[in-house]
Amino acid sequence: MVVIIALDQITKALTRAHLALGESVDIWGSFLRFTHLQNTGAAFSLSLPNASYNRIFFIVTTLLAIVLIIYLLFKATHKLQVWAFGLVLGGALGNLIDRIILGGVTDFVDFDIPDMFGMQRFPVFNVADSAIFIGMVLLIIDILFISGRQKAHTQSVEASSDVPAASQTEESTHQI
Repeated sequence: MVVIIALDQITKALTRAHLALGESVDIWGSFLRFTHLQNTGAAFSLSLPNASYNRIFFIVTTLLAIVLIIYLLFKATHKLQVWAFGLVLGGALGNLIDRIILGGVTDFVDFDIPDMFGMQRFPVFNVADSAIFIGMVLLIIDILFISGRQKAHTQSVEASSDVPAASQTEESTHQI
C-alpha cells in the first residue's frame, strides 16, 4: 500500500513538473502517451455540475470507502484478499491526497485502444487508478475461484460430516 501511494505521488509530481496541463508526449507512438490532465470528477471524468460539490462529495465518498476497505482488510481470510484490499486502499489514498491538496486528481497515462466501446482513446488514468483496477480484478478472481470454492467445499464437508453422525445415532439406537 505504501509503495502504491509513493509511486503514485512521485509519478504525478513528475507529470506536473514536466508537462503543462493538457500537454501530451508520445512514449510509444500514438499508442501510449503521457498526457497531463487534472480530473475533478470520478472515473471517466464523471462529475457533479459544481467543482466545490465535486471536491466535497468525492473526498467524503473516498473516506467512507477507505473505512470500508480497512474493515474488509481486517476480515480478509487469505493473502490474495490482503493484496487486493491493499492495492485498492493504496489507490484510494493516492487519489485522495490529490483531491485534498489539488482539488482534483492528476491523470497522465493515455492509451489508444482503437474503436473500443465507441471511444477514440481510452480515458487517461494514473498509478492509483491502476492499483484500484488490479485490486478489484484480484477480488473478482477471489470471489469466482477461491472464496466461492472454499465456501462450497466447507459446505460439502459439513454436509457429509452430518450424514454419518445421523446414521451412527440411528445404528446405536437400533442396538439398544
